Amino acid sequence: MDLTKVTIHSMQLGDLEQIKEILQTDFDDLWNFEIFQEELGNTNSSYFVLRYEDEIVCFGGIKIIFDEATLMNLVTKKDKRHQGFAKLVLNELFTVAKQKHCSSMTLEVRQKNTYAIALYQQFGFQEVGRRKNYYSNGDTAILMTCQFPEKKE
Repeated sequence: MDLTKVTIHSMQLGDLEQIKEILQTDFDDLWNFEIFQEELGNTNSSYFVLRYEDEIVCFGGIKIIFDEATLMNLVTKKDKRHQGFAKLVLNELFTVAKQKHCSSMTLEVRQKNTYAIALYQQFGFQEVGRRKNYYSNGDTAILMTCQFPEKKE
């Protein structure tokens, strides 16, 4: 990946419009345009888009409730996976969570998604539980949490 060809910015409605047609085929089938549109209007949510050579190839978002961030999604276009794009977006989401004084970040990930689990472990996430039959196809979700170190004043 050539980092000079990467840009990351807050997701705007125009970004969502650009990926509307391929949200479910190229990204993920769990969320649709309307859900993302609602999330963009939520003041507790922060979403970022990563463009590579001006094409949206990855996006992700968190929702902050009190002092905890929840990773709502982190999705890379199917033909661009395993190239480090998700790592860059996750780093951006960590930065925002810490700036907003969150003490931790939590997420749910499919048990079968070993690549994502490995990425999350690199960032310090640890498994804290499981939800059997969590996804519509019966897959189990692994619950993971990452505690942020307290800032010393």
